[in-house]
Amino acid sequence: MNELIKAGDAMRMTSQEIAELVEKRHDNVKRTIEALANQGVIARPQIEDMREAGGNNRTYTTQQYVFTGERGKRDSIVVVAQLSPEFTARLVDRWQELEDGTAALPKTLPEALRLAADLADQKAKAEAALALAAPKADALDRLAKSNGNAVCLRVAAKLLQVPEKQFLQFAQQENFIFRHHHSRVWQGYSDKEKAGLLELKLTEVTRDDGSTKTVEQVLITRAGLAKLAECIERKVPWLKKVESKPTMHPRLMRSSGPPSSSLA
Repeated sequence: MNELIKAGDAMRMTSQEIAELVEKRHDNVKRTIEALANQGVIARPQIEDMREAGGNNRTYTTQQYVFTGERGKRDSIVVVAQLSPEFTARLVDRWQELEDGTAALPKTLPEALRLAADLADQKAKAEAALALAAPKADALDRLAKSNGNAVCLRVAAKLLQVPEKQFLQFAQQENFIFRHHHSRVWQGYSDKEKAGLLELKLTEVTRDDGSTKTVEQVLITRAGLAKLAECIERKVPWLKKVESKPTMHPRLMRSSGPPSSSLA
C-alpha cells in the first residue's frame, strides 16, 4: 500500500489511502473529512475521480479527497487523529520518510524479514486495539444513526444506561446544561445547540390558576447522545450501569415460594 504519492514536487494523499492506513471504510473517512471541513477544523480538500482495480480484472471509479502540500499534510494528520489516534504516529512517520527520502525498500533478505516481522507485529497490535474498541464504536454509531428525534434529559439518561441524577451532574460538568441559582429548570448552552448536540424547545404550560407561561426544555440530539456516551466511556466508565432491581430480604426469599398444593 502506498499511503503517499509524490507527483513532481507536490506530495499528496487520498482519502482512500487514509482509509486503508487506519483500516476504516472509505465512506466513513469521507464523512469525517466533510464534518471537519464544515466545522472549519481543516480546509476542504479537492475531490477527484480515481480509478481503482477490482475483482475479475475490472476497474471502477470512485470520488476521493486529495490532500496536497504542507496544508494537506497537516489536515490529513488531523483526520487520522480523529478516526484512529493509534495510527497518527504511523502517518507522521510516513510523511517524514517521504520528505527525508528514506522510504526505501529492503535490499537484503534479513532486512526484508525484519520489515515483515515489524509489520506483522504492528498489524496484530492494531487489530487487538480495534477489537477492544469495536463494541464502543458500534454503540456510538447506533446512537448517532438511530431513528427518532431529540429526547429529553430523562430519556437520554435511560438510553445511556446512567442513573438520572448522575447523568445530570455529568452533563452539567461537561457544559451541556446549567440552571440558575434557586431554579429547578435546566437550560442548555448555546454553543452545544449551535454544534447540533442540543435542541431548545419552548413549551407553553398552564398554571394552577389557569394562566399560562412559556418554559424552555432542553433536548439531547442523536449527535449529543453519541458525544456524551463517548465522554462517559472515556472519563467515567464506572458511571455507566443499569440500575439494579430491588431484591427481597433473604428471610422473605426463604419464606416465599410456590403456593402449597394441599390445604392445612
